[in-house]
Amino acid sequence: IGIQSPVALLYDHLSQVLCRILDERPDNAVDVFEDISKEVKHERFSKKLDTLHEETDVLSTLEIAEVQKSLFVKNPEAEQEDVRGFESPLPNIMEMASSFEQAGVGLCRDEMFHIFLSIKQLVDMVPLKKCRLWGKILGIKGNYIVVEAEYLEGEDDEGMEGENEGEEEEAEEMQEEDESAERLPKSAYKPPPSVPKEENRTGVNKYTYFVCGEPGRPWVKLPMVTPAQIVGARSIQKFFTGFLDTPIISYPPFPGNEADYLRAQIARISATTHVSPLGFYQFEGAEDEEEEEEEEEEEEGGAAKDTFEENPEFEGIPPAELIESLSNWVHHVQYILPQGRCVWVNMSQKKEHGDEEEEEEEEEEEEEEEEKDEGADQAQPEVGPPLLTPLSEDDETDIAPWTARVSSSLVPQYSIAILRSNIWPGAYAFAGGKKFENFYLGWGNKYVRENYCEELVPKPQAEYPIGPEINEVDDPTLEEEERMKAELEEKRLAEEENEEEEEDAEEGDEGDEDD
Repeated sequence: IGIQSPVALLYDHLSQVLCRILDERPDNAVDVFEDISKEVKHERFSKKLDTLHEETDVLSTLEIAEVQKSLFVKNPEAEQEDVRGFESPLPNIMEMASSFEQAGVGLCRDEMFHIFLSIKQLVDMVPLKKCRLWGKILGIKGNYIVVEAEYLEGEDDEGMEGENEGEEEEAEEMQEEDESAERLPKSAYKPPPSVPKEENRTGVNKYTYFVCGEPGRPWVKLPMVTPAQIVGARSIQKFFTGFLDTPIISYPPFPGNEADYLRAQIARISATTHVSPLGFYQFEGAEDEEEEEEEEEEEEGGAAKDTFEENPEFEGIPPAELIESLSNWVHHVQYILPQGRCVWVNMSQKKEHGDEEEEEEEEEEEEEEEEKDEGADQAQPEVGPPLLTPLSEDDETDIAPWTARVSSSLVPQYSIAILRSNIWPGAYAFAGGKKFENFYLGWGNKYVRENYCEELVPKPQAEYPIGPEINEVDDPTLEEEERMKAELEEKRLAEEENEEEEEDAEEGDEGDEDD
């Protein structure tokens, strides 16, 4: 690429200035020469407009400002509730932001305040018992601000019942269509039964999550997550687009759209990275150590504890001790089993129960299947680490799962302990005094040591047994054909000789009988 010399550029500039003076013919050309020169320079960088002017697009910042106007409007009903003394579930977002700011984590104060006001709108509209800022997940075209909430008792049951009724109506319509359609031959293949999802307020569906793209935009409630979605999310890795209705195109195929994938990733991140200082939580009803030991012995043969409460006697752990040993941190979210649930379900029993209801006529086949599934009935249940397990017991695969440090080594008396997850980049936790908090700011993907590669397509299954009768055989050579002809000729001559000998022997036997 050629580069013009400064002399050529200066010549072009002076030519344009002189042409401008000759066209306009000002009275005092010498006095306005510098002004005309500046105007010519500015015209070089200005875009020449067409005769038909297009409508200028509104800036995105202006659109966001218009949306965020509603955040600064006072709600008189909410003010009356506060005056009456109702306990508001609205968290102190700015206090949390100040703590994470000491560690260099989080968003700017303006954005955090806008999120604070947006969460206030959510609390005013939805009857919530608890609410906290879960974090922010980044996307290619848009981001997601995630809020973790818990409804008041009985408030969210109506919506779930309506959804179930709609699903039942759709199922009935499908059955009617199947009955009216022509009867076609049915496939003998029976897909394995799907693992049932956990009920609301339990397991991975313990909390409800709301998301929005920008503060001021409407909050959207994410659907409940299913075990199939969690298992599918483990085998793929996708970037979010910022649109909840975007289909997830991947292999293995994911059962849902981006809203379902987002909910599954939130459940996985929460189960791995939500931690608290040792002693902040305790199991409900655990008063003495002896009683706890007795309950643990009973739990070994039964279900694990899934409920806990704050310990009123917790006095806090110094930051120096929190960063010295990971044993001072514990997980307070249930572990997700490989099945995709927090509580294991024996699918072999469900399969037998379904077969008895749907296929009562095929008794012989059921008996054979039961004999084959005897080993599956004795399968051991999946068991994960219990709640409030120390972080020191986390598995170390490729890297250390956690990195701990203090916010300031120069002023240790006012510093806080910061914990960063290396398994899920972007997940942080802090603890100082009697307070702690978890926050996520990242792309929603798990750390992988090597570049991500999708699973290969499985090899095609054999449609029928391959035997020697259908194997292709190589054509014989000329020598092999002559050798084969010679062998066949020898066999033919030998058979003829044997036949002649047998005929002679039979004739001799007949002559002896006549004599």
